[in-house]
Formats: sequence, structure tokens, C-alpha cells
Amino acid sequence: MIGLSPRQIDFSTLCVTVEKKLCELGHLVPHQFPMTQREVIRSGETVGVYFCVHGPRSVKLTAICDFSKNTVIFYGSDGIRRESLHVAVRGPVAISA
Repeated sequence: MIGLSPRQIDFSTLCVTVEKKLCELGHLVPHQFPMTQREVIRSGETVGVYFCVHGPRSVKLTAICDFSKNTVIFYGSDGIRRESLHVAVRGPVAISA
């Protein structure tokens, strides 16, 4: 369980979308490398999720899902912001992995 959020989001679809985009940015094959997620907490409240695909040779591609702005920001292995994507968020429910 990633935590509780004041908004509803299809977390499994979000994970697949983020993994696919990160692998595309890093020229990796999806589902071949592990992806981890962490809650982003501000003032005791979950405000987003941090994603990281752990590629070969310690390559890490990351993304941040910001619930307040309804966007996912993608970063390359060099840490530079590459793209952003709007996500649909609605109603209260728990986010689970």
C-alpha cells in the first residue's frame, strides 16, 4: 500500500504508463528492469509518488507524480527534466500498489 490520498487515481494504469515512458526515454525494454515507487509526503499528507526505473549499469530514470498539479514529470538518467504528462485525478480513495 502506497498510502491514502484525498484523490482517486488508477494507480496500476499510472504505473504502466510511467514505466513505459521512462523506458522509452532511456531506450530500455519495458518490464525488463525493476521499478520502485515511494510516497512524496508534505506536512504529513501524501502529495505525490516518486517512480524510479533501475536500469543496467546503475542507470536510474525517474518520474514524479504531483497530485496537486495532476501531472507526471519525467527525468532522464542525467537528472534533466525531459517531459511532463497530465493525469486524471478525481474523488477520495486509497492508492495501492
